[in-house]
Amino acid sequence: MTSDQSLSSAHWFVGSTQDSEDFTNEFVNEGYWRNFGADRNVSLTKSMRPGERIAIKSAFVRKNGLPFEGNGNFASVMLVKAVGTIESNPGDGQSVTVVWDKNFQPKEWYFYTNRQTIWKVSPNDSRSKDLISFAFEGSDQDIELYLNNWFWKDRFGEGADTNSNFAWTQFYQSVADALLSYKQDRTELVAEVHKILEASGMDGYLTDRYPDGTRAPLMDICPFTALGIFNRQTTDAVRVTIAEALGEFLGVQETTPTSFDGIPVLNNQNSWFFGFSDDREDGDIDRLWNVFESAINAAAGDDYGLESQFAEDYDIATKVRWVGWNLTMGLYWIRPWDYPTLEGASRTFIKNKLGISLPAGGQGGRATARGYTELTGILESNFKDDQYPVHSFPELSLAAWHFVEPDVDVPTDASEESDDLPEAATPIPLIRPYSLGDVVSDGCFLDTTELQDLLDRLRSKKNVILQGPPGTGKTWLARRLAFALIGEKSDRKVKVVQFHPNLSYEDFVRGWRPQGDGKLELQDGPFLEMVEMAKADPDPESKYAVVIEEINRGNPAQIFGELLTLLESDKRNPNESMELSYRKHRNERVHIPSNLYVIGTMNVADRSLALVDLALRRRFAFVDLEPRLGNKWQSWVSSNSNIPNEFLDSIKSRLVALNNEITADPTLGKQFCIGHSFVTPRQDEQISDPAHWYEMVVRTEIGPQLDEYWFDAPEKSRSACSKLLEGLV
Repeated sequence: MTSDQSLSSAHWFVGSTQDSEDFTNEFVNEGYWRNFGADRNVSLTKSMRPGERIAIKSAFVRKNGLPFEGNGNFASVMLVKAVGTIESNPGDGQSVTVVWDKNFQPKEWYFYTNRQTIWKVSPNDSRSKDLISFAFEGSDQDIELYLNNWFWKDRFGEGADTNSNFAWTQFYQSVADALLSYKQDRTELVAEVHKILEASGMDGYLTDRYPDGTRAPLMDICPFTALGIFNRQTTDAVRVTIAEALGEFLGVQETTPTSFDGIPVLNNQNSWFFGFSDDREDGDIDRLWNVFESAINAAAGDDYGLESQFAEDYDIATKVRWVGWNLTMGLYWIRPWDYPTLEGASRTFIKNKLGISLPAGGQGGRATARGYTELTGILESNFKDDQYPVHSFPELSLAAWHFVEPDVDVPTDASEESDDLPEAATPIPLIRPYSLGDVVSDGCFLDTTELQDLLDRLRSKKNVILQGPPGTGKTWLARRLAFALIGEKSDRKVKVVQFHPNLSYEDFVRGWRPQGDGKLELQDGPFLEMVEMAKADPDPESKYAVVIEEINRGNPAQIFGELLTLLESDKRNPNESMELSYRKHRNERVHIPSNLYVIGTMNVADRSLALVDLALRRRFAFVDLEPRLGNKWQSWVSSNSNIPNEFLDSIKSRLVALNNEITADPTLGKQFCIGHSFVTPRQDEQISDPAHWYEMVVRTEIGPQLDEYWFDAPEKSRSACSKLLEGLV
């Protein structure tokens, strides 16, 4: 075959290794090549034609011993081990006969490589032509052209060691390599992780829950959760401190990153890759270590056995409860140049910007190993196109982080208004992380374990009602509990609605509303809007909440209508969907998604309200809130509002005495106690005259409440108010 002919047809670069055994010598000596890709590569093998050139290759990565400066990065290397010409193809998709060049000397090619068992290369662009000439025509590779190409320059080009947007990848990969040595014995690793988090004030989230209901520090850990300790929603300064400590423990030499732009992070409420001890299967953590190891091995070379092992381990790991899409995020952390992250932002970018269908068919509708691998191959192939929007997985993740869909209304300054605003011109809104620790710091006086139990109950039941006497912070806590549930302070993901006697199904779910032209239009109410928003979110781990204030002031059974049935936690799936009273099209059916939660509040002291319907009670968990006038309340009010502790001691004793009197009254009871919110100033409200402030609270807030309690015994109300103010200085 002439040189011109060689550069005008398909060329095949094929693997020869299976289960770490190299068959190159056998193939060359016996004059054939066999397909190791099994069914997946049958069609490619069948398409090989006599006269086409074929090369046996081995693709891998290497950090040291490169003929150029690697800057501490792994470089893709492809060893061309043998070349020949296809003589015949029996058409069975399993093998071809080959006339091999017995005088060929193996040589290495860099950067433009492929780990697939069969790589069909056609001379359609300069890189493909260069590779074909290098392998089959004896040409040398011009490495400088690749070092400063847009695809590789961030790692290997001039100044890449200091200027790269993706210098962080070196540190992450080295941490992963070092973690691998702890696969068989994690004792020391777990202890060090707890030590690092304790030093940073973030140790509480690695508390396990055991079948007997007790809680204790986590005793085992997977590698992804270990990496996650510096990949959660917090400040960059905290992440640097934790990453630096972990890197030092592991003996990592690479520089700790100081910026984490575009690196996906875990939701603070879902920072583990596995469940609590009472909610996980034996071996779950080992399964995650297995896929961690096989992913690193598969990324290092094109051994079909390693690739198959990774696929097997991946599919097994996806069945670990709570791992979700986070598994792909973890794979991206450990080998960011080899595996894409498919967390919410990246899936949105891939689907809506790159126009690529997302893989499904696996656990929870997520990607199987085959789907994930195929998507990886499609993206890697597209990256080599100069005109493609992104050219690597780190660049894709960074672009997804900034991606705003074209139809999003982005406010601009008047001087910047334009009809052709670029799609990715404006970064996504800043996420304001929010956790149970923030609830406490905002002024919640429940113990952390109580809050955690409340949050766990909400996650399990899906619907919770906070009930209690006036002033116990039901509405205040409901909103913050919703923020802690979703992991961020987001008004977009939390909808607050207040029930009242005139509220109807048409107002809350869906109904006909008049338009400006006098016609009626069927419109969704706030609840159905949140249902659709939660269902439409591409990240199934993303949570939404509806907070219903004073849920018993309306008629919940009437307001929810048929959706009352769908509120049950075991009916949160499409199989349980129902027709609505008002349908937008004939076959429309609606279900409430599992990522939508409902938090209600209820004032148990309002005697004008009827008892809650039993059907509603069955669908909600009810949590009692009581007045909290203990040390936490006193400490917070003193430090927040500058009120002396001696004065707060006096307030506490007066209110405790009043609540004891209310509890003992046969016409009232415990549910009518006066809550702590009455005597808790707003956050950062400074009280210059505590006595005057307290007197006004008693006369204008607590007093009228007592008048309502003892409407038929006003002397009791007056006496109680007098005791609250008696001897006030």
